Formats: sequence, C-alpha cells, structure tokens
Amino acid sequence: MIWFVVWTVLVLGAAVVVFLLLRRLWRQAVALGRELSAASLVAARLAEQVEALQAAAERDPSRTDPTVFAELDVLRQRLADLRDAKQGRRAARLERARRTQQSWRAYWT
Repeated sequence: MIWFVVWTVLVLGAAVVVFLLLRRLWRQAVALGRELSAASLVAARLAEQVEALQAAAERDPSRTDPTVFAELDVLRQRLADLRDAKQGRRAARLERARRTQQSWRAYWT
C-alpha cells in the first residue's frame, strides 16, 4: 500500500512539473511570436526607409569620383558651398546648445 502512495505522489509530481514546463514553453512561444511580429514591422519600416534613401540618392547623385581633371572654378565653388553648409550646420548646433544650456540653467536655478 505504501508503494502505491509513493508512486502516486511521484506521478502527480511529475505531471505538475510537465505542466509547468509546458506552460513556460507556451508563454515563451507566444512572446517569441510577438517579438517576431514587432521585428517584421521594423523590417518593413526599414525597407521603406531604404527605398526612400535610394530614391533620394538617385535624385541627387553627389559626385564622389576623383576630380583630378575637373575645372578649378567648379571645384572651388563646390568647396565654398560645402563650407557654407558646414557653417550653417555649426550655427544651428550652437543655437541648440545655447537653448539647452539656458533651459538647464533655468531648471537648476
């Protein structure tokens, strides 16, 4: 009689352990499905961004080939344009930094 009780407890314990393992496996599978769904949405957004960037690159192909034999006036103008764009970006960056510094100063004083 005692062996019957021991084996019954062992079988019921094993059944509980199997149930807990299967429940954990099911929850992990559901979580994996959710993450795969989110990853597919991110991949779709990435594909759209790649297409947009490729279209932008086709519309404005910046020349990156060597310009050894190009006209000096054209090269100087391009350099001046690039420097002007750099100055504009620098001014915008300094303005953002100044506003951030002012907001921090206002917050902490």
